Amino acid sequence: MAGLTDVKVRSAKSPDRISKLSDGGGLQLWVTPAGGKHWKLAYRFDGKQKKLPIGPYPQIGLADARDRREVAKRLLARGIDPLVHEKTEKAAEEKAAAVTFRLVAGELVERKEREERAASTIVKTRWLLDFAYPDIGDRPITEIKPADVLAVLRKVEARGRLESARRLRSVIGEVFRYAIATARAEHDPTGPLKGALLTPKTKHRAALVDRKALGALLGAIDGYDGQPVTRHALKLLAMLFPRPGELRLAHWSEFDWEKAIWTIPAARTKMRRPHKVPLPRQALDVLTDLHRLTGYGKLCFPGVGRGSRAGLPVEPRPISENTLNGALRRLGYGSDEATAHGFRASASTLLNESGLWNPDAIERALAHVEDDDVRRAYARGEHWNERVRMAQWWADELNAMRADRRKD
Repeated sequence: MAGLTDVKVRSAKSPDRISKLSDGGGLQLWVTPAGGKHWKLAYRFDGKQKKLPIGPYPQIGLADARDRREVAKRLLARGIDPLVHEKTEKAAEEKAAAVTFRLVAGELVERKEREERAASTIVKTRWLLDFAYPDIGDRPITEIKPADVLAVLRKVEARGRLESARRLRSVIGEVFRYAIATARAEHDPTGPLKGALLTPKTKHRAALVDRKALGALLGAIDGYDGQPVTRHALKLLAMLFPRPGELRLAHWSEFDWEKAIWTIPAARTKMRRPHKVPLPRQALDVLTDLHRLTGYGKLCFPGVGRGSRAGLPVEPRPISENTLNGALRRLGYGSDEATAHGFRASASTLLNESGLWNPDAIERALAHVEDDDVRRAYARGEHWNERVRMAQWWADELNAMRADRRKD
């Protein structure tokens, strides 16, 4: 029996009842009295006669219908029922369509919250994702291509937010890697975009790395006539060089006076690992003075004004980084000269330049974590004795800088 032709299919009619035109191999065109035309494939599976709907004509032409027939034959040759296969594929497609970028991103944020990431990190992640949601938020994550992500990033870049665009690419990549890890995606479209964005100019935090200049700043801090709590915080920043947020949020319970150790909890460190800081004699003296001022509460550095709510006392908030930087401005140091975070760079530079200390010990003191897993495992707990000696040397060195300033 000869197969169908495009002309036969196009002109086929059946005014009285449904007619079936065969193309061979089980492929049939069903023609209804109303003029509808639908492709179906008749086949046998497991001893039973079955029919696979292929789709309407002319949306599916003769050539496409034949292609579908060949696909079905290959499935049958492998012992697979084409009808069951199609239903399974359709269910998988519907499931994939339900897994949107927004859904996976929300799960990732929830995971970060369960891991007790810093609140500021969670807020920043949500803020960045809001740039992506309008364009790709409700799209199936498996359908998003590099060009789609680049379009999102270009919009942010066009606003002059080069650093935000760079960070957004990283966050979007994190969402896709999480989707891959949970078997809901196979590729990360942000990978090919490396180098596609404009590079923002790096702005290093201002820091004093000259001994005389740093000595002058230390002397100015000693004479600071603002809040004593702020003055004590600046002294400890210079002496212990923690990240400002680690110091501002410090609780008295974190300090072991007998062992002279300050343990910063993992929840407050950048690397989410507890960090121990050896306390030199000068730091203990500053903390003793500070305890007379704020030892009544949990916070070492409470802000001014305790306040109340509904007649009940409210726990004070800690001083802000703006308070510390504001104090430096009040002392006459511009934002291009000194910042609260800059004390870390001052210590790192001068400790390394001294040539007295193992660079790894300095890195550990700064709470920097080695990228290499093997090296990090080896370095864990190392250099503590050296760090204790280095902490005392650094505090003595700061005193020497003050003394040298007074001589000039």
